[in-house]
Amino acid sequence: MVNAVGPNAELVNRLPHQEVASGNWFSTLTDPERRTFWACFSAWTLDAMAVQLYVVVMPTLIVLWGLTKGQAGILGTAALLVSSLGGWIAGILSDRYGRVRVLRWTILWFVAFTVLSGLTNSFWQLLFARSLQGLGFGGEWAAGGVLISEAINKEKRGRAAGTVSSGWSAGYGAAVLLYSLVFSFVAPALAWRILFFLGLIPAIVVLWICRKVPEPEVYLKMKKERLDQKKKSNLLEIFQPGLLRTTVVSCMLAAGALGGNYTILTWLPTYLKLVRGLSVLNTGGYLGVNIVGSFFGYVLAAHLSDWLGRRRTFVITASAAAVTVAVYTLAPLSSFAVLVLGFPLGFFQSGIISGMSATFSELFPTRVRGTGQGFSYNTGRGVGSFVPALVGYVGAVHLGPAIGVCAVCSYSVVLLATALLPETRGKELEVNA
Repeated sequence: MVNAVGPNAELVNRLPHQEVASGNWFSTLTDPERRTFWACFSAWTLDAMAVQLYVVVMPTLIVLWGLTKGQAGILGTAALLVSSLGGWIAGILSDRYGRVRVLRWTILWFVAFTVLSGLTNSFWQLLFARSLQGLGFGGEWAAGGVLISEAINKEKRGRAAGTVSSGWSAGYGAAVLLYSLVFSFVAPALAWRILFFLGLIPAIVVLWICRKVPEPEVYLKMKKERLDQKKKSNLLEIFQPGLLRTTVVSCMLAAGALGGNYTILTWLPTYLKLVRGLSVLNTGGYLGVNIVGSFFGYVLAAHLSDWLGRRRTFVITASAAAVTVAVYTLAPLSSFAVLVLGFPLGFFQSGIISGMSATFSELFPTRVRGTGQGFSYNTGRGVGSFVPALVGYVGAVHLGPAIGVCAVCSYSVVLLATALLPETRGKELEVNA
């Protein structure tokens, strides 16, 4: 191998030669790594589709059930809030029983309450189903996020974990597509139920993909060392002096990133339909532009996190997201401008999320990686989930400005947290019992 020279030499020389030459990191993955990638990607896709089905049917339920915007916001927040508990529980279980096994458990739980949501007949019934759905929602990310980060080597970890996160855009796109198709041929009173029932089909596919996914080698070695040394798990280690600061700052990062992200994800369809006055098909088209931008945001930011580093990528994407959402919701834009600006809006809001899985995995030691990552991300998710509910109450009259101001404040928290975190790009995941 010939070493590179010049301003980018350090970056180029750090990558495997065949990866630099081909530019295709995915082709260098082993078969077990690829199976893990597709299992996590499909799990993310299912996760997003089921969660975003509520978002696209929310305007319909507001009309059919006479919900207030505050109640609609609570329903959107419920699954996200309870997911903080689900993520912590699943993280603890994944440290004890394995990443893959817990991922399967969370998928089964998640889809069961997604289907149950389609059988509800009132605000309180749907609140119950959505809340329990949140346990699986948070748990699925906790187990899958650790799994993909441990299965891929350090040179490609950011790209693999970030690209897996783009499954969220694929799932959101599937939800919007199904919404447009089903609502075009079925009466709204029945169509929204059908959408929730359709969540069962991809769940079967995801479970089939997961059947041959192995546990990461670094996790198996850690488990063996703990058994050999007869050490017991310390569930509270992430709150002890050695890791407390990392835990708190990680929670801040997740809260800011997800607070802004969920605000847009939850309220954008309602904003387009009720404030901008778009039809079902036009709403789907505008959301489609946003979703395509979101997909590219996940993928490109995943590459940037390996090329530029985790912290620089967070600063770039959070700053750009704040500016974009402010213009989108506060400036007097034409309908065409709103359509075009939907792409960068999705790009930057998702770009922030892209690097979080790899970053959290690098911040916590293997013995408590599931616990730390699951708690931090999902506590941030729980705190951030209050932001969409806040928008529902303060935006009763002026929804657009409420979305913009709340999202910008959330992204400001991301910048503060990033300033307090170390750079972790290229860190080896140690076997530490």
